[in-house]
Amino acid sequence: MRSFEVPTFYLSPIISRVKAKRKARDPRKQDFDPTVLDFGTVRFILARHFGFCFGVENAIEIAYRAIDENPGKRIFLLSQMIHNPEVNDDLQDRGIRFLQDTEGAILTPMSELNRDDVVLIPAFGTTLEIEAELKAIGVDVDTYNTTCPFVEKVWKRSAKLATEDYTIVIHGKPIHEETRATFSHAGESGHAMVIKNMEEAEVLCGFILGERDWSEFDTHFDGRTSKGFDPKLHLNRIGVVNQTTMLASDTQAISDRIKQAVVARKASGDSTDFANTRDTLCYATNDNQQATEAALGMPGTDMALVVGGYNSSNTSHLVELCEAVLPTFFIRNEKELLPDGAVQHFDWRLGLHQSTMDPWPEASGERVPHILVTSGASCPDATVDRVIHSILQRYPGAKNVDDVLVDFEQRMAL
Repeated sequence: MRSFEVPTFYLSPIISRVKAKRKARDPRKQDFDPTVLDFGTVRFILARHFGFCFGVENAIEIAYRAIDENPGKRIFLLSQMIHNPEVNDDLQDRGIRFLQDTEGAILTPMSELNRDDVVLIPAFGTTLEIEAELKAIGVDVDTYNTTCPFVEKVWKRSAKLATEDYTIVIHGKPIHEETRATFSHAGESGHAMVIKNMEEAEVLCGFILGERDWSEFDTHFDGRTSKGFDPKLHLNRIGVVNQTTMLASDTQAISDRIKQAVVARKASGDSTDFANTRDTLCYATNDNQQATEAALGMPGTDMALVVGGYNSSNTSHLVELCEAVLPTFFIRNEKELLPDGAVQHFDWRLGLHQSTMDPWPEASGERVPHILVTSGASCPDATVDRVIHSILQRYPGAKNVDDVLVDFEQRMAL
């Protein structure tokens, strides 16, 4: 897999060494056991996979190249490059302006653009309608298109399924940029609809099985079906794809449930009416989630910190996994670990910023605190590095960082 030129200020002296050693020992990514860094007064449990994924590194490389290659030109992003405030703030500090916010509200009208402006398509991709608007102005939409290749893979599979008369059911958050883009592309050559969770999948299955009245369909899915969608006609053959940052296990469960309904509808139990789309699940999202689950299996862990942007879907799902097992704190960066011991953190379910006073575990006898740390796919390793250093300040007498890393590297060499 190719490597990207990511600005050095996003890299981490600690995490880079850990990842390099783990990759050298396990290049095929078959070992999901966490990394343990023992500082004597506190022990960190690091998930095997976290931080920038392939698609994010690709987007960042293109964005900074666009800045370097276009001095003096106006540069715009359709919306946030990725869902990380530090990355987006840095791009804005370098002069990049946003055309929309994450929900599609206009920040800079298209009417202000001209053909000489540089426009970056974010990693989530964009809708065909927005792309057409930009092309009509004369804006180049290809040179700095940072759409994640794995998102494009979903689009290509959706287009192929459409030619075989499958309707695409998209498991995603309806207002998320990626879901809007996938819905647009899926609806270009066929029919598509969006469902956000298993509860809505159950409702959809009720219609598929004839257990619900068709007149109620729009009550549940109004605004989330493609033009000309007729549920009586277009729920006969189905393929399920997802917003790539959703929980893979949730998408698979939804897919299995809909397949069950589609097959059960016919006396013959015809499974050809349901398309196998398992290979469209994003490998990076899947790896990060499996790595987090493996880290949660580490005995004796006291708490978890998940680092990333509050509007990051993949990060919130890591938080969801951790919350089921441990006291968990969703933080943006080290600034939310306050000097008085409080932790400011985000409740992704309620959408609220909260504060918890002194949740830090204390040593008990000879046992030291164990803290699980991971981050979302759009979070720089440098941010995680700073979080680790901030935590070390709370546990005085910790071993020297370089000594701990050397010990880790020696253990990996055995």
